[in-house]
Amino acid sequence: MGKEFRFSHSLPLFGIAGWSNSGKTTLIEKLTRHFAGQGLRVATIKHTHHKFDIDAPGSDTARHRAAGAAETAIVSGSRVAVIEEIESAGEPALEAVAARLNPSDIILVEGYKSANIPKIEVRRAAVASEKLLAPTDPLVLAIAADYEVDAHGKPVFDLNDIDGIAALIVRTLGPFNRVQQRA
Repeated sequence: MGKEFRFSHSLPLFGIAGWSNSGKTTLIEKLTRHFAGQGLRVATIKHTHHKFDIDAPGSDTARHRAAGAAETAIVSGSRVAVIEEIESAGEPALEAVAARLNPSDIILVEGYKSANIPKIEVRRAAVASEKLLAPTDPLVLAIAADYEVDAHGKPVFDLNDIDGIAALIVRTLGPFNRVQQRA
Protein backbone atom coordinates (compact mmCIF):
# COMPACT_ATOMS: atom_id res chain seq x y z
CA MET A 1 0.00 0.00 0.00
CA GLY A 2 2.97 2.31 0.32
CA LYS A 3 3.10 5.41 2.45
CA GLU A 4 0.17 5.85 4.84
CA PHE A 5 -1.97 8.94 4.15
CA ARG A 6 -2.69 11.12 7.20
CA PHE A 7 -5.14 13.96 6.78
CA SER A 8 -4.77 17.11 8.85
CA HIS A 9 -7.99 19.06 9.21
CA SER A 10 -9.76 20.73 12.11
CA LEU A 11 -12.97 18.80 11.39
CA PRO A 12 -13.06 14.98 11.22
CA LEU A 13 -14.57 14.87 7.72
CA PHE A 14 -14.41 11.73 5.59
CA GLY A 15 -16.20 11.50 2.25
CA ILE A 16 -18.10 8.71 0.57
CA ALA A 17 -18.29 9.75 -3.07
CA GLY A 18 -19.59 8.22 -6.26
CA TRP A 19 -22.29 8.53 -8.85
CA SER A 20 -26.04 8.13 -8.26
CA ASN A 21 -27.14 4.68 -7.11
CA SER A 22 -23.57 3.51 -6.49
CA GLY A 23 -24.31 2.57 -2.87
CA LYS A 24 -23.09 5.66 -1.01
CA THR A 25 -26.06 5.88 1.36
CA THR A 26 -25.96 2.18 2.20
CA LEU A 27 -22.23 2.36 2.90
CA ILE A 28 -22.64 5.43 5.14
CA GLU A 29 -25.49 3.70 6.98
CA LYS A 30 -23.28 0.66 7.67
CA LEU A 31 -20.26 2.77 8.67
CA THR A 32 -22.41 4.92 10.95
CA ARG A 33 -23.77 1.82 12.66
CA HIS A 34 -20.23 0.41 12.97
CA PHE A 35 -18.70 3.55 14.53
CA ALA A 36 -21.71 4.36 16.74
CA GLY A 37 -21.54 0.77 18.01
CA GLN A 38 -18.01 1.54 19.19
CA GLY A 39 -19.28 4.47 21.25
CA LEU A 40 -18.19 7.15 18.79
CA ARG A 41 -20.37 10.17 18.06
CA VAL A 42 -21.03 10.14 14.32
CA ALA A 43 -22.54 12.97 12.29
CA THR A 44 -23.43 12.83 8.61
CA ILE A 45 -23.79 15.42 5.88
CA LYS A 46 -25.67 14.57 2.69
CA HIS A 47 -25.26 16.70 -0.42
CA THR A 48 -27.98 16.78 -3.04
CA HIS A 49 -28.38 18.66 -6.27
CA HIS A 50 -32.15 18.69 -5.80
CA LYS A 51 -34.32 21.11 -3.90
CA PHE A 52 -35.73 19.39 -0.83
CA ASP A 53 -38.15 19.91 2.03
CA ILE A 54 -37.96 18.31 5.44
CA ASP A 55 -41.25 19.68 6.63
CA ALA A 56 -44.56 18.78 5.06
CA PRO A 57 -46.53 21.38 3.14
CA GLY A 58 -49.02 23.00 5.50
CA SER A 59 -47.06 22.07 8.63
CA ASP A 60 -46.35 24.76 11.20
CA THR A 61 -42.71 25.08 10.16
CA ALA A 62 -43.64 25.27 6.47
CA ARG A 63 -46.13 28.01 7.33
CA HIS A 64 -43.42 29.90 9.28
CA ARG A 65 -41.06 29.71 6.29
CA ALA A 66 -43.80 30.72 3.85
CA ALA A 67 -44.49 33.75 6.02
CA GLY A 68 -40.89 34.86 5.54
CA ALA A 69 -38.83 33.30 8.35
CA ALA A 70 -35.20 33.09 7.24
CA GLU A 71 -34.58 30.28 9.72
CA THR A 72 -37.01 27.97 11.49
CA ALA A 73 -36.25 25.49 14.24
CA ILE A 74 -38.50 22.69 15.35
CA VAL A 75 -37.70 21.21 18.75
CA SER A 76 -38.98 18.26 20.77
CA GLY A 77 -37.65 16.31 23.71
CA SER A 78 -35.76 14.01 21.34
CA ARG A 79 -34.92 15.98 18.18
CA VAL A 80 -34.01 19.42 16.84
CA ALA A 81 -34.12 20.45 13.20
CA VAL A 82 -33.20 23.82 11.77
CA ILE A 83 -34.41 24.85 8.34
CA GLU A 84 -32.56 27.79 6.82
CA GLU A 85 -33.51 29.55 3.63
CA ILE A 86 -30.40 30.27 1.51
CA GLU A 87 -31.84 31.14 -1.90
CA SER A 88 -29.94 34.43 -2.18
CA ALA A 89 -26.82 33.31 -0.31
CA GLY A 90 -26.12 30.24 -2.44
CA GLU A 91 -24.98 26.83 -1.26
CA PRO A 92 -22.78 26.98 1.86
CA ALA A 93 -19.33 25.41 1.84
CA LEU A 94 -19.00 21.92 3.29
CA GLU A 95 -16.75 23.19 6.09
CA ALA A 96 -19.32 25.85 7.05
CA VAL A 97 -22.05 23.21 7.31
CA ALA A 98 -19.81 20.85 9.30
CA ALA A 99 -18.79 23.63 11.68
CA ARG A 100 -22.46 24.15 12.60
CA LEU A 101 -22.83 20.57 13.80
CA ASN A 102 -22.33 19.53 17.39
CA PRO A 103 -18.84 18.11 18.06
CA SER A 104 -18.46 14.60 16.63
CA ASP A 105 -15.71 12.02 16.43
CA ILE A 106 -16.42 11.42 12.74
CA ILE A 107 -18.43 13.35 10.16
CA LEU A 108 -19.26 11.11 7.21
CA VAL A 109 -19.97 13.12 4.08
CA GLU A 110 -22.11 11.77 1.24
CA GLY A 111 -21.56 13.38 -2.12
CA TYR A 112 -19.31 16.44 -2.40
CA LYS A 113 -17.24 14.56 -4.99
CA SER A 114 -14.78 17.42 -5.44
CA ALA A 115 -14.45 18.43 -1.77
CA ASN A 116 -10.98 18.83 -0.37
CA ILE A 117 -11.39 15.96 2.10
CA PRO A 118 -10.20 12.36 2.19
CA LYS A 119 -12.73 10.03 0.58
CA ILE A 120 -13.56 6.60 -0.71
CA GLU A 121 -15.00 6.24 -4.19
CA VAL A 122 -17.99 3.88 -4.29
CA ARG A 123 -18.62 1.88 -7.47
CA ARG A 124 -21.23 -0.71 -8.38
CA ALA A 125 -21.24 -2.77 -11.53
CA ALA A 126 -24.92 -1.95 -12.13
CA VAL A 127 -24.13 1.76 -12.47
CA ALA A 128 -20.61 1.67 -13.84
CA SER A 129 -19.53 5.10 -14.99
CA GLU A 130 -16.76 6.25 -17.26
CA LYS A 131 -16.32 9.32 -15.02
CA LEU A 132 -14.11 7.83 -12.31
CA LEU A 133 -12.81 9.91 -9.43
CA ALA A 134 -9.79 7.87 -8.30
CA PRO A 135 -7.56 8.45 -11.34
CA THR A 136 -7.57 12.24 -10.95
CA ASP A 137 -8.32 12.94 -7.28
CA PRO A 138 -5.41 12.28 -4.89
CA LEU A 139 -7.85 12.55 -1.96
CA VAL A 140 -9.63 9.39 -3.10
CA LEU A 141 -7.72 7.08 -0.79
CA ALA A 142 -9.46 3.86 -1.81
CA ILE A 143 -12.25 2.36 -3.87
CA ALA A 144 -15.17 0.31 -2.54
CA ALA A 145 -16.80 -1.79 -5.24
CA ASP A 146 -18.94 -4.84 -5.86
CA TYR A 147 -16.87 -5.91 -8.87
CA GLU A 148 -13.21 -6.11 -9.89
CA VAL A 149 -11.93 -2.61 -10.72
CA ASP A 150 -8.77 -0.94 -11.94
CA ALA A 151 -7.35 0.26 -8.62
CA HIS A 152 -5.33 3.17 -10.01
CA GLY A 153 -2.71 2.25 -7.41
CA LYS A 154 -5.18 2.54 -4.54
CA PRO A 155 -6.59 -0.08 -2.16
CA VAL A 156 -9.85 -1.70 -3.23
CA PHE A 157 -12.41 -2.92 -0.70
CA ASP A 158 -15.49 -5.02 -1.23
CA LEU A 159 -18.53 -2.80 -0.62
CA ASN A 160 -19.45 -5.05 2.30
CA ASP A 161 -16.01 -4.94 3.97
CA ILE A 162 -17.13 -2.48 6.63
CA ASP A 163 -14.32 -3.46 9.02
CA GLY A 164 -11.68 -2.82 6.35
CA ILE A 165 -13.17 0.48 5.23
CA ALA A 166 -13.64 1.60 8.85
CA ALA A 167 -9.99 0.75 9.58
CA LEU A 168 -8.91 3.00 6.67
CA ILE A 169 -11.03 5.83 8.07
CA VAL A 170 -9.54 5.36 11.55
CA ARG A 171 -5.99 5.38 10.11
CA THR A 172 -6.82 8.57 8.24
CA LEU A 173 -8.72 10.54 10.89
CA GLY A 174 -7.90 8.88 14.21
CA PRO A 175 -7.18 8.70 17.00
CA PHE A 176 -10.61 9.85 18.11
CA ASN A 177 -11.28 12.01 21.14
CA ARG A 178 -14.49 10.13 21.94
CA VAL A 179 -16.80 13.10 22.11
CA GLN A 180 -19.37 12.51 24.83
CA GLN A 181 -22.75 11.41 23.55
CA ARG A 182 -25.50 13.79 24.57
CA ALA A 183 -28.07 12.26 26.90
